[in-house]
Amino acid sequence: MSLQTKQFDKLSPQVLRLVAPNPGLMTGPGTNTYIIDPDNAWIIDPGPADPEHIERILQCVKTVRGILLTHTHPDHWPAAPILAQRSGAPIYAATLAMGNTPVTPDHLLHDQQTFTTAQGHITAIHTPGHASNHFCFLLQPENWLLTGDHIMNGSTVVIAPPDGDMQAYLDSLEKLKTPAPTCLLPAHGDVIDEPIRAIEQLIAHRLRREAKILHILQLEHGLSLSELVKLVYDDVSAELHPIAQQSLLAHLLKLQQEDRVSYKKNVWYLHASDY
Repeated sequence: MSLQTKQFDKLSPQVLRLVAPNPGLMTGPGTNTYIIDPDNAWIIDPGPADPEHIERILQCVKTVRGILLTHTHPDHWPAAPILAQRSGAPIYAATLAMGNTPVTPDHLLHDQQTFTTAQGHITAIHTPGHASNHFCFLLQPENWLLTGDHIMNGSTVVIAPPDGDMQAYLDSLEKLKTPAPTCLLPAHGDVIDEPIRAIEQLIAHRLRREAKILHILQLEHGLSLSELVKLVYDDVSAELHPIAQQSLLAHLLKLQQEDRVSYKKNVWYLHASDY
């Protein structure tokens, strides 16, 4: 099913999804806001500070127990302080701020921290990579994993250094296999029904892209980032190359840490051992 801006879905008696009215290149139809236990709700990623969206959230709940943020990129958090003020509910996030993000949570999230629900609990799982302060949330007893931007349906997520880290992203993907989730609920796009397969496909995709970087650098002795992106992402529209270049840099920094590539005077080189 293709989601639409402002869509509402009852995924189970205890789980509601509202699509925020912030569609775009990076957000798809909009940011998914999830409401767990509408009678005494946990709100995950309340999205933009859009008055209509905030009213829709409040109309779905009786009380708000707390607000959980997967991370502090600006399509996920701006409604949080407004909801907190109107409901009296605390905000939980991984860090006090990121860059110029003016959100101050009441409580800091910690890896494996749990929050009780009417039917079970929510477990916070630290998943750095897309953002250093990114968390996913595992809902029990359903064993549904709310993935924020770590895993999206329909596209791969941008890994933008310096806060984005490709090795951390891959490690976090491996980490998410352990609870063996039964489905993935992303912040953008519809439910993903084969979670382990989807995770493995993402890992394989990133490693294929990495292998392509190494192959191209083997053929071409030294390329700038702008030259390299055209060759590595020749399967992507040129209009998206400025965005792809961020993930390309994340790959290169990972390879540099592994001592497989080097950087000098704006040019990337393959180390001799990889020839």
